[in-house]
Amino acid sequence: MCYYIDVLFVCVCVCVCSCRYASLYFCCAIEEQDNELITLEVIHRFVELLDKYFGSVCELDIIFNFEKAYFILDEFLMGGEIQDTSKKSVLKLMLMLELLTSCH
Repeated sequence: MCYYIDVLFVCVCVCVCSCRYASLYFCCAIEEQDNELITLEVIHRFVELLDKYFGSVCELDIIFNFEKAYFILDEFLMGGEIQDTSKKSVLKLMLMLELLTSCH
């Protein structure tokens, strides 16, 4: 289920897209000229990445492993732009990070 809300901030109209996946809610504020379907696809890809990494992702995974979830998001998106659409390459970077942190 997806919701769209148009909000007027100062002189900028912002659309808020939100999605619910199981017990997780994701919200993303975008500008009026941005494509809502691409935003929903980005949210969906992020959920797929979280699901691949954590198994079956739930809110506790994100709460107790916030830095890992943020790292996945940072490898996938940077500055509001998609950096890498490949799930395999993002998850490979996560495994390399785990190897580096386990060595210390």
